Amino acid sequence: MMKKLYEKSELTFAIVLIVIYVVGSSLLQKVSAAIEIRFAAETAFNLILSVIIIVFARKNNLMKHIGLCKPEVSASKMLFYIPLVLIACSAAFFGIGTEFSTIELVFRTTMMIFVGFLEEVIFRGFLFRGIAKDNIKEAIIISSVTFGIGHIVNLFNGYDILKNILQIAFAVAIGFLLVFIFLRTGSLIACIVFHILNNSISAVSTGSILTNALGSEEAAQILFTVFGIIISVAYILFIIRSIPKREISD
Repeated sequence: MMKKLYEKSELTFAIVLIVIYVVGSSLLQKVSAAIEIRFAAETAFNLILSVIIIVFARKNNLMKHIGLCKPEVSASKMLFYIPLVLIACSAAFFGIGTEFSTIELVFRTTMMIFVGFLEEVIFRGFLFRGIAKDNIKEAIIISSVTFGIGHIVNLFNGYDILKNILQIAFAVAIGFLLVFIFLRTGSLIACIVFHILNNSISAVSTGSILTNALGSEEAAQILFTVFGIIISVAYILFIIRSIPKREISD
């Protein structure tokens, strides 16, 4: 069934995956709440979906197609991905702590591994590839913006409006950055590692140091978002000017 849908339309296949991932993750938060083990159900769901996608990709020789392969550009030419490290780790410098119990933290961290994998493969792999067959510029824009807007689901999961808007803006900027990394290197490995690291650190970051320095949590969130966007734009410009274009067709 998956193969038939993919062969009929990779774009439709990607959209179906997005719906399954977003709706499934959201609904299973309620299951975790019901069993009183936060993130347990989402983690199990993301694990199963990740395994299904990997098996499907390997069986149909799609690993390289969706970026699950070695980068074609050396790490040194990509500045050793230092800008990604700066963005991912910056939250750790503004206060670390957690309101989660040990078991919740284990599930949360484990879930982030699968979230990083799934979101990169679905948005930067299948969705981008599906659109790029017809128009690569549209693929860059749509996959990046869709990735950012997809975070609006957090508004229904307890986020306040300002925090959700900032998260969407940050995600759109990161979306564009990760697409260009995929475009130039042919690999999503660095993107997946960054995504996992960024989400995991954000999960235990309190931002208390920055909040105290600026006098409000809102100001801290805005400054942190602007910092991430500036680094993203600067790194995108470096990639465009320094790394040669490559054919995206396999």
